[in-house]
Amino acid sequence: MTVSILIFLPVISALAVLLFKNGAAKHVALAFSVAELALAAIFLSKFVPDASIQFAVVAPWIPKLGIYFNAGIDGISMIMILLTTVLVPLIILTTYKHEYKNANAFYALILFMQAGMLVVFTALDGFLFYVGWEAALIPIYFICSLWGGVNRIKVTIKFFIYTFSGSLFMLVGIIYLYLLSPTKTFDISAFTTTGAVDAHHQVWVFWAFFLAFAIKMPLFPFHTWQPDTYTEAPSAGTMLLSGIMLKMGIYGVIRWMIPIAPLGFQKYEGIVIVLAVIGIVYGSIIAFTQKDGKRLVAYSSIAHVGLIAAGIFGWTTMGLQGAMYQMLSHGINVVGLFFVWDIISSRLNTREVNELGGIAKVAPKFAIAFLIITLGTVALPLTNGFIGEFMLLNSVFRYNVWLVVSAGSTMIFGAVYMLRMYKKVMQGETNPLTALFADISGSEKLVLGIICALVIIMGVYPQPILHISEAAVNNLVQTVNTKFVQVK
Repeated sequence: MTVSILIFLPVISALAVLLFKNGAAKHVALAFSVAELALAAIFLSKFVPDASIQFAVVAPWIPKLGIYFNAGIDGISMIMILLTTVLVPLIILTTYKHEYKNANAFYALILFMQAGMLVVFTALDGFLFYVGWEAALIPIYFICSLWGGVNRIKVTIKFFIYTFSGSLFMLVGIIYLYLLSPTKTFDISAFTTTGAVDAHHQVWVFWAFFLAFAIKMPLFPFHTWQPDTYTEAPSAGTMLLSGIMLKMGIYGVIRWMIPIAPLGFQKYEGIVIVLAVIGIVYGSIIAFTQKDGKRLVAYSSIAHVGLIAAGIFGWTTMGLQGAMYQMLSHGINVVGLFFVWDIISSRLNTREVNELGGIAKVAPKFAIAFLIITLGTVALPLTNGFIGEFMLLNSVFRYNVWLVVSAGSTMIFGAVYMLRMYKKVMQGETNPLTALFADISGSEKLVLGIICALVIIMGVYPQPILHISEAAVNNLVQTVNTKFVQVK
């Protein structure tokens, strides 16, 4: 059994979904996404949590140019596969109470996007990685531009220009590495071989990859496409972007940029950490001022991603493990938050925080679910958000105590604005608008129930997930640190 099954099943699923019309399309899409999750569970059951690449496939693609379909799974990849295969069926479930024009195309694009993201998370060939990167971008462009809000065209074009421009920098970097390679190959193992790329070339490679990944995350000051896109995209598109797609940038930093250009990373890590901390502060301050609930969550996401980036560039084993855990936790929590606002806006036709209030009195089940997800987002101990944030702050602390003070204080601000949002929306007296709010039922209850269970289970017992990536993370840190020592 190879990883190719995991990659191609969503492609086949997407083509199959196109054959169905109206309501049937969502049921077929959900069935295929659950099958993909079951397949990922089989891979997980057979996975050995060491530093090796498993379930690998190496097939000639364009061998004359050194291009192979080369993919595999290690502990770092497995976390991202779990994130993708768990969230996609949940995201499809969140759409069950919506009607979409050309629903078969909508759900097919979601599954095509899943395939592209799985290529990114498993690729061991630079050309294949780039193909997956672009293959994930194209479906979300159409999802946002065809089913988004009033300003969707302008916002989506801005998003596409930003991300595609970053992708071109990465493509230049990949071709540059190919030309430097003595064997003319795109294999990541050749790119990361000690001495294959000298310090001078590594600086250029570092910035080529960094621009692509920083835009995708997004990291300050490359974030300006994000709030508008998250706000205008249909809720399922926003969840795909925030829950999974932005993790492609973080994963690219860990899997490609740092191992390939460790000396460029060592030279400029201080600049990136400062940018990340600025992003934490900026995202938190701007979130304070937001009146639109969906936009508030978008800016809070910038702050959380900034902390993940800062923890990675602090370059400790704990920081890298924290980044892996927080990517999974953030994906779950942010999908939950955007679904909460999707429920509110679909019932009340508004996302203005100041227009709401007292919903907990008429919808207690919804209030409990919203509270659990909010507490996970603000990193309350015994929730999933606490584990990753603690490890990431520890990494930043080891790098610079003043930076961790700045990052940590804004995490406190994050708790304030999130809890303030919850209080305004859910507590107090009901008004004529919120008095008719119906409590969650059916697919809504199922999705929020699963998310709340994950928030609690991952917070109480994180070890199984940490164990999956532990060996791969340790091996990566040791390998990169060895290259630092060799230069010194």
